[in-house]
Amino acid sequence: MFRGVPMIKRVMTVVVVAAGAAALALATVAPAGSSEPAPGTAGSSVQSATPSAPTTKQPSAAGSAASAPVDESTTPAVPPVPAATAEPGPAAPPAAADVTTVPPAGTTFSEGFDTPAPAGGAFAATYANAWQPYPDATGGKYWSSLVASAHDGVMDVALDGSHGVAGTFGTPTDAWSHVGGTFSIRAKASGGAGNGVAVMLWPTSNVRSDGELNYPEGQFDGRPTVFHHSMVPGHEDTAKSIDTHVSWHGWHTYTTDWVPGQYVKYYLDGELIGTVTQNVPTTAHRYMVQTGNWGQPGHLLIDWVATTTN
Repeated sequence: MFRGVPMIKRVMTVVVVAAGAAALALATVAPAGSSEPAPGTAGSSVQSATPSAPTTKQPSAAGSAASAPVDESTTPAVPPVPAATAEPGPAAPPAAADVTTVPPAGTTFSEGFDTPAPAGGAFAATYANAWQPYPDATGGKYWSSLVASAHDGVMDVALDGSHGVAGTFGTPTDAWSHVGGTFSIRAKASGGAGNGVAVMLWPTSNVRSDGELNYPEGQFDGRPTVFHHSMVPGHEDTAKSIDTHVSWHGWHTYTTDWVPGQYVKYYLDGELIGTVTQNVPTTAHRYMVQTGNWGQPGHLLIDWVATTTN
């Protein structure tokens, strides 16, 4: 059952939309007795345009060696059968340029993480108007202050196998009030085999049958996938899935375009990959991210986050 805030687990039931897709999924469950930030005021719906492509930004001063991303430019397109310590991965098309960019113009909210901020509390203080983390030790799993930092124009979530991250993007007053809109994140991962991430629109009510839209979601040794969950009470674990057929290890922009009660469209790098017209939420949601506290070391890098709502 769901109680309180959502948190990642490893197994879920899906209905595969993309032919031949067999994505490993991360669903969301919640710890008993956990706490979370207070919800804001619900906004109104908006029909948004097809997302535009971002433009390049200059990187900031180099971060520390401990927080620097792993260079995977030499990773083969089709890796061999992994040994016990190897990280498997699917064949992938050429990745986007390995540079940071700026968020698209005309958004209601955006954050490009251009101000360096180390982990240990400084990141949350620096980005207090853009990042609302769960309290450390939530569910005995999430310790955002220990693993989230900013350098070189990215938010860097260190994957250490012991501490997950969980938090909501947006301002303290508006982050919980989205009713429709466009939600985009540009991200990539390095390492982290066995771990994964769920970026999602989660109901502010914490009633899962109010709608759960997860994109991108999956294990880092799998592929980013859409999981659009059922809103039928008792069947929330069932979800339509849409496979992106790309790797986590290249930069990609993932966009969810939600018109309440009508449809949700999912885009990859500005190209439509699927439209869902059933189980479309109509109530306030928040745009958030979670990683697990298991798996191999690595990094989840977030170049920018942008939302457009009224």
